[in-house]
Amino acid sequence: MHGNEAVGRELLLKLADYLCDEYRNHNPQIHALIHATRIHIMPSMNPDGWELAHELYLKTGKRDWLTGRENANHIDLNRNFPDLDRIAYSNELHHRRNNHLMKSSIMRNEKMAVETKMVISWIMDIPFVLSANLHGGDLVANYPFDESRSGATEEYSGSPDDSTFRALAESYAMAHKLMSVPHKPCDMTSDDEFYKQGGITNGAAWYSVKGGMQDFNYLSSNCFEVTLELGCDKFPDQSELPRYWGDNKDALLTYMWQTHIGIKGVVTSEQGQPIPNAVIHVKNITLDKDIKHDVTSAHGGDYWRLLTDGHYKVTACAPPKYGCASVEVTVNNVPFTEAKRVDFKLPLLPNLTDQEEELDINANKAGLIGDNKEEASDDAGHLTDNSKYIEELAVLKRNLDRYWQEVDTTNDN
Repeated sequence: MHGNEAVGRELLLKLADYLCDEYRNHNPQIHALIHATRIHIMPSMNPDGWELAHELYLKTGKRDWLTGRENANHIDLNRNFPDLDRIAYSNELHHRRNNHLMKSSIMRNEKMAVETKMVISWIMDIPFVLSANLHGGDLVANYPFDESRSGATEEYSGSPDDSTFRALAESYAMAHKLMSVPHKPCDMTSDDEFYKQGGITNGAAWYSVKGGMQDFNYLSSNCFEVTLELGCDKFPDQSELPRYWGDNKDALLTYMWQTHIGIKGVVTSEQGQPIPNAVIHVKNITLDKDIKHDVTSAHGGDYWRLLTDGHYKVTACAPPKYGCASVEVTVNNVPFTEAKRVDFKLPLLPNLTDQEEELDINANKAGLIGDNKEEASDDAGHLTDNSKYIEELAVLKRNLDRYWQEVDTTNDN
């Protein structure tokens, strides 16, 4: 996404070529990966920045640390995403919604770059599970949160899925030839000896970033993203590219396989009808702790939930039309295999009116409509305290009745 950080661009082009060649050559590992995984590759989010950096090199033979970082309109794309961290941190304090925090009105922000809007649409349109954002200038795998909770410039700010994110970052760092082993830090000081912590870092502990793509992915969708810093030299000579490929090839493949850790399945009604937007909540029984970040099922009722090894209680709910179902599951992730399958069949809740049945997911909004109805929150469909589901569904029913009375009154006037 930074045009002058060219290693990631070249590695992803090589990766696409490698996957195609090895598939045709009947490489069993690549066959297994491709048949089990929908792989999307975006070599460059900022082609204009790359052109600026490349043009400078052709004219002067020099590589500048900043030229090409921004797009053609002088926007740093990794500071240009909606700041959902502030919403998430506020919601933590008030026990409100913990996922899918994106508002449709955000897309009307005139300060948002075209590239940013296009990537946001991409993220929201496809049920991504795992992502990596490739950068240059250091050698480390960086995981959320990128923005500190207190506003401090350097402060560890873990997400609700901190242990899973650490495992994801470690999967890349450990498979990389240099990232987790002793090497000279890029700034030639002892400040950033990331290899001493396994080649990984919490983003905000390194330096706090507002408006980054990494946190946006996690807080706006079901996608877990880490940021990969691929080396000290942002724009290396062409002759160096084979070395970078050798350092990163196994790490890239290993990381893609992490899409299959945890559990996956399909949420349906008891009659077998797929249920989209069902909420999947997880409690870590081993630690006796709720993971306060829910994921939702896709259009076909399918869901994916990345988890590290452990014993969990998993609950799927889809109010107001459907109730909940829970199951306890032990996760033992086996490398290079698919996730454990856990399906759910949800009961139809009784005594729903025809009008409420038609509302489905939009009905959730009625419970929390504020002054701006266009941006009404649908927290009622994303409850995190499963012990209160029956009570909150009753509240939702009352709020629905009140809301439609208000609508009828407005229409009469």
